[in-house]
Amino acid sequence: MSPLAWLEAAFLGLVQGLTEFLPISSSAHLRIIGPLLPSGGDPGAAFTAITQLGTEAAVLLYFRHDILRIARAWLASLVDPAHRTSPDARMGWLIIIGTLPIGILGLLFKDAIEGSLRNLHLTAAMLILFAVFLAFADRRGQKKRPLDSLTWRHGLLFGFAQALALIPGVSRSGGTITAGLLMGYTREAAARYSFLLAIPAVMASGFYQLYRSWEVGSPIAAGPTALATAVAFGVGYGVIVLFLKLVSTRDYMPFVYYRIALGVLVLALLAGGVLSPY
Repeated sequence: MSPLAWLEAAFLGLVQGLTEFLPISSSAHLRIIGPLLPSGGDPGAAFTAITQLGTEAAVLLYFRHDILRIARAWLASLVDPAHRTSPDARMGWLIIIGTLPIGILGLLFKDAIEGSLRNLHLTAAMLILFAVFLAFADRRGQKKRPLDSLTWRHGLLFGFAQALALIPGVSRSGGTITAGLLMGYTREAAARYSFLLAIPAVMASGFYQLYRSWEVGSPIAAGPTALATAVAFGVGYGVIVLFLKLVSTRDYMPFVYYRIALGVLVLALLAGGVLSPY
């Protein structure tokens, strides 16, 4: 296996770690950058899902105390009705409910997700369109609701917003954060729930694609994919720390401008024949 394959995989892992938690769509970045590398070609939905295991492992590490507390309370609520009113047990149920849309839609549209929805014209359009949505939500959202006021209805709406990220260019965090701001949640609350909500969906998708890659193969070999996943973990952890500090003091407009600029650049590269839609 050539050193170039390892270098490219490490670079893609770096991109995954830098972009997964920011509202700029990591899947779009991998989809755009892959064909521009010397080896060329779309890294594929499988590679994207597997490397997301690295960034999600960073979430598990960073939020480990919250996750353990929620898991214990949720398990206790199954056997003891007295625990069902616990905020942590309730959060456990809200995460499960919020995961249903992406799980169901991901299975129903699996072929499109791995094929037609990876069209770079669509990716560029989603980068620009959801930049506008994020800007509107950040400017007009009341940003008053804390996370402990999350309702069942809002939990499900968060889930449908997360499901939109099945289309490269939307962004998992961008979709859920936009929905949260529109529903009146604070920036910190929307970002925190976005991280927690992603855990079941990303882990399930990543392990499913890992299993499939053993059967049908992956565009990138197992060794480089493992390296990319490890790089994504290390970089992703640092991004979580910085991002949560950033959203407590700054708005999302820099990400809005970046998304629009990237979308316009992709359209220009497509028009110039530098990139191919598929």
